[in-house]
Formats: sequence, C-alpha cells, structure tokens
Amino acid sequence: MAPQDHGEDIEALLHELRRFAPPTDFSAHANVDASIYLEADRDPEAFWATQARQLSWETPFTTTLSWEPPQATWFGDGRLNASVNCLDRHLEAGLGSRVAYHWVGEPEGDRQSITYAQLHAMVCQAANALTALGVVAGDRVAIYMPMVPEAVVAMLACARIGAPHSVVFGGFSADALADRILDAGAEVVITADGGYRRGVASGLKVQVDEALERCPGVRSVLVVRRTGQAITMAEGRDHFWHELVETQPATHVPQAFGAEHPLYVMYTSGTTAKPKGILHTTAGYLTHVATTHRLVFDLKAETDVVWTAADIGWVTGHSYIVYGPLCNGATSVLYEGVPDAGGKDRWWRIVEEYGVTILYTAPTTIRTLMKWGEEYPMAHDRSSLRLLGSVGEPINPEAWMWYRRVVGENRCPIVDTWWQTETGGIMITPLPGVTTTKPGAAMRAFPGISVDVVDHEGRSVPNGEGGFLVVTKPWPGMTRGIWGDPERFVDTYWREFEGRYFAGDGAKRDDEGDLWLLGRVDDVMNVSGHRLSTAEVEHALVAHPAVAEAAVVGASDPTTGQAIVAFVTIRLDHENSDGLVEELRAHVGQVIGPIAKPRSILITPELPKTRSGKIMRRLLRDVAEHRTLGDTTTLVDPAVVQMIDDMMRASSDDE
Repeated sequence: MAPQDHGEDIEALLHELRRFAPPTDFSAHANVDASIYLEADRDPEAFWATQARQLSWETPFTTTLSWEPPQATWFGDGRLNASVNCLDRHLEAGLGSRVAYHWVGEPEGDRQSITYAQLHAMVCQAANALTALGVVAGDRVAIYMPMVPEAVVAMLACARIGAPHSVVFGGFSADALADRILDAGAEVVITADGGYRRGVASGLKVQVDEALERCPGVRSVLVVRRTGQAITMAEGRDHFWHELVETQPATHVPQAFGAEHPLYVMYTSGTTAKPKGILHTTAGYLTHVATTHRLVFDLKAETDVVWTAADIGWVTGHSYIVYGPLCNGATSVLYEGVPDAGGKDRWWRIVEEYGVTILYTAPTTIRTLMKWGEEYPMAHDRSSLRLLGSVGEPINPEAWMWYRRVVGENRCPIVDTWWQTETGGIMITPLPGVTTTKPGAAMRAFPGISVDVVDHEGRSVPNGEGGFLVVTKPWPGMTRGIWGDPERFVDTYWREFEGRYFAGDGAKRDDEGDLWLLGRVDDVMNVSGHRLSTAEVEHALVAHPAVAEAAVVGASDPTTGQAIVAFVTIRLDHENSDGLVEELRAHVGQVIGPIAKPRSILITPELPKTRSGKIMRRLLRDVAEHRTLGDTTTLVDPAVVQMIDDMMRASSDDE
C-alpha cells in the first residue's frame, strides 16, 4: 500500500515492503541474467571490449585500456564516427523506416515522427552547412536550442564532422551563455528564434545577440525558425536554418576519428562560481551509454518506445535521448514542454498516444505528479509501460512507491539510477529482471564499474555505515578532463582519495551491502556531532501524508554547529493547520530520531526550481543563513525564492 493512503511512516513501510522482486514474467524475458556480474568482475576490460565491439569501427581497436591516473585511454588505436554509429549503420541494416523520434511540441498539435532515414538526411544537410560555414574537425560549436528535432540534428552534424559541440541549456541567461561560449572557444552558435514553455514563446536569439556582445570570436550563427517572433539578423554572421541547411545535399561522406577524439563539452556547476567544462570523448562514451541504455532499460529496440523526460541541455538528454538510444536503433519520444502544458494529464496522454514502454524521469517530477493527484494518470491507458526509471537525485521511498503503484500499476520494475555529468552514463543501478530492489536504494554498481564507500581516511566502511562514494577503477564513459583546466580536474576529482575518482556524493551501505545515495557531501549536515543527510530528512518529511515536497538545508547554529532547516509544500488536499509544523517536527523525530528534528520548518506554496526541475538548495541555504540571495537566473521563477526569503525573515522577526 502507498503510505499517503494510510499515513504509515516510512520505516513501517520499508519493514512491510522489504524487497521488490522483479515480476516473474519480466525476468523470463530480460536481456541479461546475474551471470553478467561474474563475467564483468572477472575481467572488466574484456567485458567493456565486448561491448565496444557492438559499435561500428572503421579501424577496429587492438588495445582496450591505457591507464595512468587520472588519464584513461579506451580503445585508443581504433577509429570510428559517432554519427555513423547513430544513423548510417542502421540504414545499412535496413532500418531506415524505423521511427527515431516522436517529437511533441508544447503547443497542442505540434508533432512530428522522424524515421532514421529522415534523420540521416537532415544530419547530412546540417553537416554540409557547417562545412560551408568553415567548420572543421576540432572547432567547437555552441548549441542553444529548445527541445526540437533540429537540436538533435545539430549535435549529430557536429559529431559527423568531428567538431565538439557544447550544448547550453536554453533556460540559461545571456551572461551564462557567453561564459560558456568563451570558455569553450566556440566560433559558431546554433540557436532558434525561441521556444515554448508554459504556453509562452520565450526568446533565444535575443539572448544570443546579447551574449555575443562579449564573444567577438563567434563568426557564424544558425537560427531555426520555431516561434515566428521578430528577431534581429546580423548580416554576414546570422543565417536562417531553412535557408542554409535545408538547401544542402542530403548526402555526406563521414570521416572516422580516433577513439579519444573530443565529442562534446558540457558545463556543470562546481564549488566555485566558474562552471566546469566536462569533456567527453567518442568511443568510450558511446560504449558506455549504448551498453547501459540497452541493459539498464532492458531495451527491445524493435518494439520499445523510450521516453527520457529530460532536456538535451543536460547530460541525461545527451546520453539517454540522443547517443544511447540512437546507437541502439531505438525509438524515442522527444517532448518540448513542461508536464502540465495543456493540462495536468499531458504526460499521460503522450504515454497513451505513443505507447511509451520505458519512462525515465527525475524524482522532482515524480513528486510533482504525486502532488497533482493520481486521478490524472489513472484517467489514461498506461498498459504499454513495462519499465520505469529515476535519475538526477536520490529518490525518496514515498515517491518510489507512488511511481510503482500508480504509474506502473505494480507490474513495472523500477531502475533508480545514480550517475553524473562527469561519469557520462549510469554507474549504479538495479538491473531489471535480475535485481531484487528496495524502495529508494540504488542497489549496486553496473557490471564493469567498481565503486566503494570510504571514510575520511579512504578506508572502506563496513555494511551498515556511510561515507564518501568513490570509483576505484577507470570506466569507458569517464570524463577526460575539465576543458582548458587540467589542474582543476585533478584537484576536483582525484586529489581527495589518491588514485580514486571522488564523486562528491555521500553514500551508505545497508546491512546487506546495497547502496543508498545520500546526495552531495555538502548536503550532509553535522548536528551536534551527528552526521545527517539532508536527503534522509527530506525522505522522512515527504513520508508524511500532508507533504508534497520538501527541501532541507543545514544552517549555522551557535549550539549544535549546524541546525536543520526545512522548506515544505503541502498537498492540495491538505490544509496548513496551526499545528502542522510541530506535527512534522515530531514525525521526523519519530522516523529518524530526536536529533533530526528540524529547528524550523517553513511551509511555502512552492520551492525554487531550475528549468530542469531540480530544487535549488543553494539558494535555500542563503535563505536559511539570512544571506543575500545568490544567482537566480537559472530558476523557472526567481520570484519564488524571494517570496520564501521574505517569509523566512518575517518569521524570524516574529520570534
């Protein structure tokens, strides 16, 4: 039973529902069995070499791994082309008529199904256009686009000619875009006049124009007509996509590149204000994402319709909307809008219309769908779904259970995956048909991946204890560095635990050795000497039947060192009664222990979220510490955090 129906606390829930075995009918048809772990453990390099040989190589590799920490070279003497692996080889296999993408725009009626043959022709045209603009192998191209097919085409066209792309999320500001263009040294920008979000046509080209005032090195801009809004076109620099790209020949002879040729640079936040340009190269990355996409999602490419509900401006979109699915010849849904565009049942209409079989999304989105109510998914046919996935942050058991019961009708396995921009692809996950899962646990490392949980001294912690998550051996999809800053690469990821990659995340092993992710280590609070995970307290809060979402941060406290401050939104069917805050504090104390009771709980209508759906805890820490608010440009609605700050200051004045 789902806890929100009966008010059970999460510990009782986990006691009652200790483990979830895969449905027996699913296990019988899964792509792999438990022997894959033994095979990979015996010889990880041989395992990855076998996976890599499923790609198409112009020059097959003869060496698998060269490793001089922190630098790894995978399949170093091989040559291949990423675009060929995503497109040409499927046409040669007679799969040109298979749908690559069902694209759904946010405005009702905007939709297009694109076959592999059609996508190939579009990519060839774009590759020819980039070549006509003088782009050659090694040049960097910035892509600043909405979720439209041309965004995928642009990425693959860059890969086809060996020009590393740097996709910048379309919600970033002009300053953020300029910073990334300058750091990457991009000379060409591909964008659109705008995109749609929450029924409004946003402007993208106007942001590019502002950014390029700081970027004199950009010589060409390609502009897709998406919304029809008025824009300024700089003569000689700016070109419309339909005029330059769609008039090019639909054939292109690709060139093979070395296995370690740069494929893309993706910027991610760090502990400093300057974003980190994470570099991924070609062969190892393709091997990792194609393998994990095929096995973690138990892919049946002939029949599955995969919906990774993310934006290609983030690594999840790169790996599991573009490169992984296309390498495997899969059919995907590409959706432009927010979950409630056109109604709170929009997602479920898409699932029903296209027969989505695999759904992969973030816990934040799952909790939002929970808050809206189960009547929306229940109103639509979800019988096509056969597997559900979670990505982006640790999922709380409450959301896991709702996802399984309501969305998956208690018959779909859930793969709760952990990985990062830096890792390239999935690292820790259950395997469907193999793993007996636990609500909220990521379980164990993917075959061929070696991880450990260590203490401050780098020693492995025993079962039942927590510590720092490290990766102990190289893997194919690992980042090869921070663009232009090798020293920062070493300092950030390799200095803390010698010879091991430090993920920056905390984790714990339960008594059976399975892994539970605790979030960033700066989200682990020290309260009177007790280490408490913000995620753990959030899980306890969300387990209360009145709570829809919760975000927890640590704030300075003169007595305990740090104190717990919680920000909570309540469900639509509950009221903010006078005693609710104390009830929630008591609930957390009951679930975790008295030491975990939040010092303060602020009930607010919304939480500040980025356009990718993540709660911006950094800003909530500013609120809790009564500091000046940091950068709010990546938020969907910056007014939300200002409202919370005002509420917090008012409550402090009342005290």
